[in-house]
Amino acid sequence: MDVTIHASFLPHNDPDASLVFYRDCLGFEVRHDVGYDGMRWITVGPADQPGTSIVLQPPAADPGITDAERRTIDEMMAKGTYAGILLSTADLEGTFARLRAENAEIVQEPTDQPYGVRDCAVRDPAGNMLRIQEQR
Repeated sequence: MDVTIHASFLPHNDPDASLVFYRDCLGFEVRHDVGYDGMRWITVGPADQPGTSIVLQPPAADPGITDAERRTIDEMMAKGTYAGILLSTADLEGTFARLRAENAEIVQEPTDQPYGVRDCAVRDPAGNMLRIQEQR
C-alpha cells in the first residue's frame, strides 16, 4: 500500500486572522480560499510540500451538528482544547522567535522534553494548539 497524508482539518472562527497567522506568521502558501454560503475554507501548506495541506474550516459546517454541539465546540475552541496539530522545523529557535515577534499566543517556549524531543507550543487565532518539534 502507498498511503500518504493529503490534508488535515483545523477549525477557524475568524478566517482573516487565521489566514494572517498561517500565511504571514508560519510562512505557509495559500492553496485555496473558497467561500460558500457565508462560510470560508482556506487551504494552506508549506511551499516545499505541495501534497500536504491544512484545511482551515468553519468548525460546525456539518448540517448534522446540533445547536448544543455548536456551543460545545465554541467553548472548547475558546479554551484551546478542540483541535491541534504537530508541526516540525529544522530551526525551532528561529521559528519560535518569528512567532513571538508576530504576537502569537505562546503556550510553551522551546523546551527539551523528557520523551526525547525539543519543542514549543503556540495557539492559532482559533485556539488550536500547535506543537512545533525540532527536526533531529
